[in-house]
Amino acid sequence: MNFFFILNGKSIKQVILIMVAAFFTAWFLYLENIVQVPVFSAKDSPKAVYKGEQNVALTFNIGWGDEKAEPILDVLKKEKVPAATFFLSGSWAERHPDLVNRIVKEGYEIGILGYNYVDYTELEDAKIRQDLSKAQVAFQKLNVKDIKLVRAPTGHFDQRTLKVANRFGLTVVHWSVDTKDWTNPGVTEIVDHATEAKKGDIILMHASDSAKQTARALPEIIDKLDNKHLKLVSVSEMIANASSKTREIK
Repeated sequence: MNFFFILNGKSIKQVILIMVAAFFTAWFLYLENIVQVPVFSAKDSPKAVYKGEQNVALTFNIGWGDEKAEPILDVLKKEKVPAATFFLSGSWAERHPDLVNRIVKEGYEIGILGYNYVDYTELEDAKIRQDLSKAQVAFQKLNVKDIKLVRAPTGHFDQRTLKVANRFGLTVVHWSVDTKDWTNPGVTEIVDHATEAKKGDIILMHASDSAKQTARALPEIIDKLDNKHLKLVSVSEMIANASSKTREIK
């Protein structure tokens, strides 16, 4: 009889532990859905956003090329996309002032993709500052004002990058969904990658000439995101007035 009650007591403890674990798991999932999940950074240091709180942000990197940016802008206009964010290298912007002007006129946001295509993690702080400074001057000459966002040209960054960008008044933006469109895997695969997006995702695409299939994939991507009731917003709109968690980047 005593043996029976010992087993029963253990079972009760196990049930209680399972219930407590289930409660905290559910609570964590709830918080994950209502809080901006998360950004890269160490505590009390500058942050790099890669995911927002709600909606979806389409972002396009342009570092080189003369052919693919305009067709992508044509698709966005035709599909009446209200917002997108273009990260432009300063050197590309200098060579394509008409396209820069069109991006601004059509109401899309511009962020900096450095000046040259360089890996910031391999540069000294002074060289990072020099690259960002050249980019800012290039956009100022093109009358593009109040740029607040930057993306590391190669996608690689560290704490030094975050600190340098912060001194320039810039927030580093990464991404949470990579379409891999620059590898030209086929329209279907690009669409599949992009439409994995959920609430709060920042989608990485390209409008450089290496991305030969992006313009053809865009209409279906836009349609499927709309069917998922995901509103397209700029990165700045996504992150405005949002709380966040942090993760250390060294």
